[in-house]
Amino acid sequence: MTIDATMVGRSYAAAESYQVGREKIREFADAIGDSNPAYRGDDAIAPPTFAFVLGSRALEQLLNDAELGLRLDRIVHGAQKFSYTRPIKAGDDIAATATITTVRKAGDVEVIMYETALTTVDGEPIATSTSTISHNRADA
Repeated sequence: MTIDATMVGRSYAAAESYQVGREKIREFADAIGDSNPAYRGDDAIAPPTFAFVLGSRALEQLLNDAELGLRLDRIVHGAQKFSYTRPIKAGDDIAATATITTVRKAGDVEVIMYETALTTVDGEPIATSTSTISHNRADA
């Protein structure tokens, strides 16, 4: 099966929420080489790109939708941007839901845009990321 515009609006919730810990924030900041003190201590906030870690759990559900027929080895991740309502902080319990917003075709390549909403498990909005992936169905 191929993906097409009829699949716009499909949503994929991460299987579980993510409990943000201050050590995970520090480890992430260390991994990206950012020594900002805001990313350390009891009141740590997460670096902006930490949102990708949380949203990737919803993306995994999208990629595993058998009806879409996507193959990871044929995907190129394109643009991604984040919009925040507030910083992610230690102690947050965050749910992620990815929704397909646009599908375009260019020959054998399908360009898929999706939006991932990050909220607390109580529904407080935290951040939204908008991403683009390209999937090539051409025979290798």
